[in-house]
Formats: sequence, structure tokens, C-alpha cells
Amino acid sequence: MKKFHLTAGPSELYFTVEQHIQQALKDNVAVISHRSGAFQEIFAFTVKQVKEMLGVPEDYHVVFTGSATEVWERLAQDCIAKKSAHFVNGSFSERFHAFAEAWGHQTQKIEKPLGEGFSEADHKIDADVDLISITQNETSTGVQFPVEDIYKIREENPDALITIDAVSSIPYLDIDFTKIDSLYFSVQKGMGCPAGLGVWIFNEKCVDRAKSLKAEGRLMGGYHDMFTLLKNASKNMTPATPNAIAIYTLGKVCEDMIRREMKIIRSESDYKSSLLYAAVGAHKDLDYAVKEERVRSKTVIVIEVKEGRDAKDLMAYLSEQGLEVSTGYGPNKATQVRIANFPTISKEVYFRLVDLIEAW
Repeated sequence: MKKFHLTAGPSELYFTVEQHIQQALKDNVAVISHRSGAFQEIFAFTVKQVKEMLGVPEDYHVVFTGSATEVWERLAQDCIAKKSAHFVNGSFSERFHAFAEAWGHQTQKIEKPLGEGFSEADHKIDADVDLISITQNETSTGVQFPVEDIYKIREENPDALITIDAVSSIPYLDIDFTKIDSLYFSVQKGMGCPAGLGVWIFNEKCVDRAKSLKAEGRLMGGYHDMFTLLKNASKNMTPATPNAIAIYTLGKVCEDMIRREMKIIRSESDYKSSLLYAAVGAHKDLDYAVKEERVRSKTVIVIEVKEGRDAKDLMAYLSEQGLEVSTGYGPNKATQVRIANFPTISKEVYFRLVDLIEAW
């Protein structure tokens, strides 16, 4: 029986990944120099596909990192001048807040309990904040931050940099990049690629901030900094030897999704999430982990298993039928189940998932 990984990440590989990796091996992508013309073509192609897929403006920069986690450190070192504001309602939004404090920055922590989103009343940013961090989709709790709210925060804070953690919402997320300054994601979730690659997108406003901090004597990073990444990206290269197959595969998967059409991919994601949420709402032993519908994630659905039933039993039951899902995260590990709704997971798999949940 084929196993389908509806896990929150790493997740099921996009259905074309295997053929792309085979072609990459055939073309010796794994052994080409990262200073060669062949690699430069791969780099340029992937950047072009990422921009087209997500609607990134031409004047925004795209660089590759080892992970999305690495971007937290780049932002803390290169983009926070004195004080950052963090919307925290889960483990991953909390971790970037901890990174900022570890680098000695002042922080404003706007916090909500796990499973809750933010209302307009929570959008009060301190006047001295110069970077605002928003986790658009909190993977640990299944709470999304609506883009309309992000746009309002931009209107109220025109001077601060706004950076978006979109690790588990790309490529579903449809956002106006002109209303944010930075966005980053990794490839092992919605993009359906093997883990080990991060993508950081940012504008010239971020570069200007980094230039200003460097002029003041700020140490920008001992390994990579924004300027090292940019200098190499301008030549379609990376500072150090990268995972060339990962960059190649990402570009090819982006191209596949563009051919499939992003509006169709997003519409199918909406449809699948509505099916699963309806099944949860109708089940006597299950409940929504996120009570407010407006902030329920469309890409990581989190289910609360009511007292009297066991989340581990639900996971084992689905696993026996070939569907692997994730446990709850942190303090919710024993009572919740997280289920990915990424593009490679077909409607047919979701029909099967819903039938099984209804029968449990």
C-alpha cells in the first residue's frame, strides 16, 4: 500500500519531483561547480519561476539559504535596527522572537494563546519598532494571519519593515508584495520538495536598512550576510557550494505549478480544506482546534480530539489506511492532530481522508 504523507512538514513530495531529480542526476547537476555557467542558468531559471509563481515584483531580490530558520538570523543581524515587534501565537512565531532577543534587540511581544488569531485591537505597534514580524501561517497551531490584516498593519506602520514567515502557506498564499518588505519560506512543505533549502525574498528597503546598520559598525554575520548573498545572487550564484539539485528541483516544481495555474491550485486548496473542516465539525468526537473560522489555516488543518478518544488512535487508524498525519505540537501533542493540505495532495486523497474520519 502506498503511503501518503499528509504531515505538516516534511510532507508528500510533489508528484513531478522524482522525474526532476532523475533528470538532474542524468544531467550531472549534483556535481557541477556553483561557479559554472550551467549552475548560473539553474539559479536564474529558479528565481524567475519563483517570481512568476508568487507574483514577486521585478525589483525584489530572491536569495537561497540553507533553511527558513537561517533567515531569522539574517533578519536579526541585518534588518532589525533597535526594536522588533512579533505577533506570537505558536512555537515558530515564538522562536523568531527568541532569536531577536538573543541578538540583544528590544522586542514588543504581541501574544495570543495557542489556537487564537489576532484582532484589529491587537495591531497596536510601539512607535519605536523598526521591524514587524508576522507568521502568516503558524504551523504549530493551524492559525493563519489574514492578508487584509497585514495590509492594515502596513497602512498604520509605513516606515517599519514588515517581514512574513510563509513557511507553511506558500504557494497557497496570494499576497501583494508591494505591501510587505520581506517574505521567506522553505521547500519541504507546500512546495513538496526535499528539505534543505530556504528562499528569502526582500526589497530594496531591507537592503537600505542593512547598509545603514553596516555603516554604523554592525557585525552583519560571520557566515553569510545579506550583502554576501546579494553579491553572489547578482551573478546567479551562491556564496558557498549549495544543494544544486534542490535549487534545480524547486525551479522545475514552480514551473509545473505555473502550468497548472495558481488560481486552480489555490481553489483546490480551499475546496479540500472546506471538506475536512466540514467533516470535523460534524464529528461527535472531534472539534476545531482553531475556533474562529476567519483565522483557520487552509494549509495546515489542526483537529482537537475530544476527551474519551485518543489522538494517537486516530493517527494509527489513518496510518493503517495509508495516510500519515502529524501529531499536535508542543503542549498539544497528545490531544491534537495536524493534517497538511498542500498542492500535491489530491482531491481523491482528501475524499478518502474525509471518509475515514467520518467512519472513525
